Amino acid sequence: MRKNLIGLFAAIGLVFSISSGAYANSLDTDTSDPLFLLAEQQVLSKTSLTYWDNVLRLGQELSYGLNNRLTIAANVHFQQDFDGPEDGFSAIDLGGIYRVGTAAGNSSNIISDVLFGLKFGGSSRVRTPDYADSTYYAGYRFGRQWAGMTLAATIKSSWIFDDERGMAYIDATPEAYFRIAEDWRLGAQFTLRKATNPHYDQEWLGGKIVRQYGRTQYAGHLDYEFESDDLQVGVNVNILF
Repeated sequence: MRKNLIGLFAAIGLVFSISSGAYANSLDTDTSDPLFLLAEQQVLSKTSLTYWDNVLRLGQELSYGLNNRLTIAANVHFQQDFDGPEDGFSAIDLGGIYRVGTAAGNSSNIISDVLFGLKFGGSSRVRTPDYADSTYYAGYRFGRQWAGMTLAATIKSSWIFDDERGMAYIDATPEAYFRIAEDWRLGAQFTLRKATNPHYDQEWLGGKIVRQYGRTQYAGHLDYEFESDDLQVGVNVNILF
């Protein structure tokens, strides 16, 4: 099934890479693009709601562009566990993105960014990596933007310092994103997570559809996790100020 799903996304990507035309006029406000970076003094609000494995999560992130290369951000999430006691707030995430390579800076037009941050203060009742406190992470993302599509990949390593649930894990995520019409987008991604505690290994394959209204985007996504054989559904709202 995994090969069939990956093949389906690859076929969709080939079709749209050929058919998608020139919708680059919205690149500066396309906040769902995997290589999007805020311009100086811009503010981005991201609100998310997801449901997976009888857990409902609500998240809020605020980002600020210090200049055209550096963005800082903070986010926090709350989850309601309908099958157990793991209700509570995630660790507060303070991080940033620094653009080390621009499309104009090399002959291949490759964009590259460094990711960094830390999390602290998560609920002691919640035992998932995204909610653990005292977590440090660093990563690297790179890719290329065209008028009708973006191809990108991210590698991110996280370290959790905790007496009971301390571990490290690495996420590798390739993404394809298509501007199929002036105000419509489609995206697909695959995330492979390998952890020093194998219980937290994950493999996600997901797709999303995005509708843009001016400087606001509404997105719906559906993700399948192979280790647990379960689905996640969610919606996101991005507002650019």
